Formats: sequence, C-alpha cells, structure tokens
Amino acid sequence: MLRLNLLTVEEILLNCAVVDDSSLQRLSIVKLIKDHPNLKLVAEYTNAIETKNGLLDTEVDLIFLDIEMPILSGFDLLDDLPNKPQIIFVTGKTKYAFKAFDYDAIDYIHKPVNRERFNNAVAKALNLYQLKTNGVPLEDENFIFVKSNLKNRKVFLNKLKYIEALGDYVKFVTEKDTFVVLSTMKSFEKQLPNDKFLRIHKSYIVNLEKVERYNSKNIEIDKQKIPLSRHKKIDLIEALSAMQ
Repeated sequence: MLRLNLLTVEEILLNCAVVDDSSLQRLSIVKLIKDHPNLKLVAEYTNAIETKNGLLDTEVDLIFLDIEMPILSGFDLLDDLPNKPQIIFVTGKTKYAFKAFDYDAIDYIHKPVNRERFNNAVAKALNLYQLKTNGVPLEDENFIFVKSNLKNRKVFLNKLKYIEALGDYVKFVTEKDTFVVLSTMKSFEKQLPNDKFLRIHKSYIVNLEKVERYNSKNIEIDKQKIPLSRHKKIDLIEALSAMQ
C-alpha cells in the first residue's frame, strides 16, 4: 500500500513579510511573528512600492499587510502582484473588511493586534497551507494557541475536554494533561467553534464530543461530573442533537 508522507502543522514554517508604513505597528507584528513557532520573518517593508521590488528576490508564504499607505494602498499592491502569497490584512480601519475578502484574504485583523487574535489568524493560514500541500485536511490539526508559562502552547481541539474558570485564570483539561493560563473564559469562548464547544455554566465550556451523559444538573465527561446551568439545558440538548 502506498503511504503518503503528509505534512503536519508542527513541520510547517511560513516565510513572512510585514508591510506597514508605521514603524510602531510594524514592530508589534514583527515581535508576534518571532514568538510564533511556525513563522519566520524574512522581510519588512514600509510601503507597497518597496514591497513589489523586494518580493522579486524574496520567497514569501504569508504577508501581514496594511491597507492605507502612501502612494499605493495594500489593495494596489495585490493588484500588481502576479503571484500572490497568503494575505492577512492588519489595519486600523474596519471599512475595508468586505473588500479585503475579495482578495481571498486569510483574515482581517483590526489594530491594535493582540496575541490571541494574531495566533487565530495564523492558524487559518497554517491550515490552508497544510491543505494545499497535503491535498487533504487533517481533522486532528484544528488547534488554538494559549499562553502558558510565558510560552505559546498549542492546544488541539479534539483533545480538549473542557475549560474551567478559576478567578483570573482559566484551567484547560485535555486528554493528556491539565494546565492553567492567565486569561478569561470570554476570550476563549470566541475562539472555539460553536458547533463543537458550548458554555454550559458560567465557569465551564465543554467539548460536546466528549459528553458521555447528562441530566438536569450535570454533564459527565470521563466519569467527572460538571455542573449544568438550568437555562443552558435546552442549548445543550439542541447542540448534541445537531451533532448526530
């Protein structure tokens, strides 16, 4: 039998360029790139013209691109590029969002950029790169990044059982281990796919695929009982029914 050597996310390293006329904004993106295990910074540009010339000699997989720049905008730059890399727009204006996706943008990030939003956008770029390289999606490669002990930690969603709020911290419980991060439930609730994860209590978000049984007061995951809010029972029933 022929065995395909499929590229995993851990093996991907995207060559990145940052294009922004603001040195402060450019530096903030550069730092996020350097902190990310799957990204390599290969170029910085202050305007679109400089970028056009630079890309002739530099191999780039992903560009973090500002839109409003002197002489040529980010859109003008893309119109002039014969071979377009993946694009993540980074801009202070929301009014260009619909137009941005006419350019097949991976994502549209509003300044100032926070790390969680940045990592979420990069995850989309990595998944698309993997899909194009392998020709097939790998289901177990859906993940988010969380910051634990000053490092970005990759959490695979199919291994995540539930998340629990602990004051100013959030506890992640996976199939392999448990760890705590300084964050809020709300920030992670936005990142998780709502067809697979549900907030069943003010202190708990659960992976619906891990739910083994439930009643009016609790759900059970690996024999562990997790409280279920009374007003969330209907949401839970509907979400579980939709997965069948």
